[in-house]
Amino acid sequence: MKVRRGLMVTRKLLWSLRHDRRSLALILFAPVMAMFIFGIAFSGEVEGVRVVVLDQDLGMFVPELNLTIVVSHEVLANIEGGKLIITMVDTYEEGVKDVESGHYWSFIHFPENFTRSLLQPLLDPGTEFGNGTLCIKSDQSNVNVASEVHKAFTDALLKTIEDRGYSSPLSIDTSSPIYGKGAEFIDMFVPGIMGFVVFLLTTLLTLITFVGERTNGTLDRLLASSVTEGEIVLGYAVTFSLIGMVQVAILLSLAMLVFDIIIVGNPLIAFLIASLLAIVSVSLGILLSSLAQRESQAIQFFPFLVLPAFLLSGVFWPLEAIPEWLRPVSYFVPVTYAVEGLRSVLLRGWGIADIWFDLLILVVFALIFLSGAVFSLKIRRK
Repeated sequence: MKVRRGLMVTRKLLWSLRHDRRSLALILFAPVMAMFIFGIAFSGEVEGVRVVVLDQDLGMFVPELNLTIVVSHEVLANIEGGKLIITMVDTYEEGVKDVESGHYWSFIHFPENFTRSLLQPLLDPGTEFGNGTLCIKSDQSNVNVASEVHKAFTDALLKTIEDRGYSSPLSIDTSSPIYGKGAEFIDMFVPGIMGFVVFLLTTLLTLITFVGERTNGTLDRLLASSVTEGEIVLGYAVTFSLIGMVQVAILLSLAMLVFDIIIVGNPLIAFLIASLLAIVSVSLGILLSSLAQRESQAIQFFPFLVLPAFLLSGVFWPLEAIPEWLRPVSYFVPVTYAVEGLRSVLLRGWGIADIWFDLLILVVFALIFLSGAVFSLKIRRK
């Protein structure tokens, strides 16, 4: 195999892409659009949740302070602004019906002895006073919204206790994490989206282009020439790997400049990981093209590419959240290793010595897919 002839194939492909506006749009603008859509959609917080509250708390008179304290009032005042939209009701039944009607997400009930059951043990540790449980009845058809309501009231209750000068018997210190200090969901999410977008767009672009070359006879003319199968695959791999690297550079720039994600490690190592994934994607696209005779058939591979990469690679939730019987499939998805490597570099600050296994697996995937692509062309030439 001669590298020079492979690069001639690369030159020919790049020249043809100059006149293909749709492909250029897919290469340059699709990554930007995907990053913006996903980044904006998933970087926001739940706000404006409509809830109803029944406050029957009678409060408690504290002789030392010569005043009556009503903790429920203070908890409601400490709810973070904008998180919840609170409407008061007069009866328990009314609150439940409001949630059942779908007009509100949660019903919160402060019982009569709420303040006393909370403060009495704090003022006099040797005493107990009934059950002052704060009751939250939520519509959990949307678990995220229900969790946000629970968190809002928990945070407000803890702040009320602290403002009163009392301390919880149990404290949890999370101020000094090992990795990812100050990280938010978007910091974890963007590296995953980078891997997903590079894999999806590069694979599909390679697949559709290669099938198009077969349809218009260009591939057959190449096979009829002195160019070998390996040189053809090399030419395509170099071309679309370069395109993938351009997409990686765009995505990394957006991540840093627009979404301002935390970057602890070396961005060049992150670029290396994503570029390796682009090479894997090109190889897979060429391999899959041998199974499609027309571009319309190539599109049929879309769900088989998207769903595993989207659901099983750790882009949106950790592998530990995937059912144990299905989890082994994740390790056959190249994006899994790219996402893990990107997060380890950007959020943990790891170097090549720490992520060598992820890099090795990506190289193995690339070699397997490239070998399969060459083999499929050999069969076609025969």
